[in-house]
Amino acid sequence: MRFSANLGFLWNDRPLPDAIRAAKAAGFDAVECHWPYEIPSSAVRTALDETGLRMLGLNTVRGNLDAGENGLSALTGREQEARQAIDQAMRYAQDVEAGNIHVMAGFAQGAGAEMTFVSALEYACERAAHAGINILIEPLNHYDAPGYFLSSTEHAAELITRIGAPNLKLMFDCYHVQLMEGDLTHRLEKLLPVIGHIQIARVPDRGPPAGGEINFPYLFEVLADLGWDAPLGAEYKSTVPTDETLEWFRALRS
Repeated sequence: MRFSANLGFLWNDRPLPDAIRAAKAAGFDAVECHWPYEIPSSAVRTALDETGLRMLGLNTVRGNLDAGENGLSALTGREQEARQAIDQAMRYAQDVEAGNIHVMAGFAQGAGAEMTFVSALEYACERAAHAGINILIEPLNHYDAPGYFLSSTEHAAELITRIGAPNLKLMFDCYHVQLMEGDLTHRLEKLLPVIGHIQIARVPDRGPPAGGEINFPYLFEVLADLGWDAPLGAEYKSTVPTDETLEWFRALRS
């Protein structure tokens, strides 16, 4: 298995370019991030070139953080802002040669929200196709993100089929899926053709991927048997410095 360090959580106590260098020093195969927009893309690109790591993906902005927003693309009446967020992500992704953009839906429900989200995704997929970039959608669990528009892999797969764009893929975050749906093995087998990226963390506390509800050694065997060879995104939280959380990673590397 190969692994990507999600720098939204790992080494997030330092500037993104330095976090990229830390991920390289630790032995990760790639990196990914959440919202890098306050850091000039040129500085990120320099760190990527220096380390030889690839930036796998980034997210569209959440919106008004003071209001607790978590994405814009399913919010009716905010369509122009959502498209601006997609355009912003596209520019940054192209600058740093990121392969994926996670288009965040936001807190919304109902048929109107679905129509709005579909329209935003169609716009994103059309723009991204010209740059060879995949658009990802990610179901979030109701414990961490109550009211988020997308909460199940079934709904995500329905949207992917409905839109029919070859560059629209599922972000399969094992932490979120285990909390909401469980049955990771069968879901991975069924959804593999539409999965664009896989992330891991311990359940239920979103700690390093060792122990908890998920049998990670078995999960890695399942993914290997399925032929998954892209880096898995280590997207976990910790109350101690990242370097003190890497026992799981060192054990796999040894």
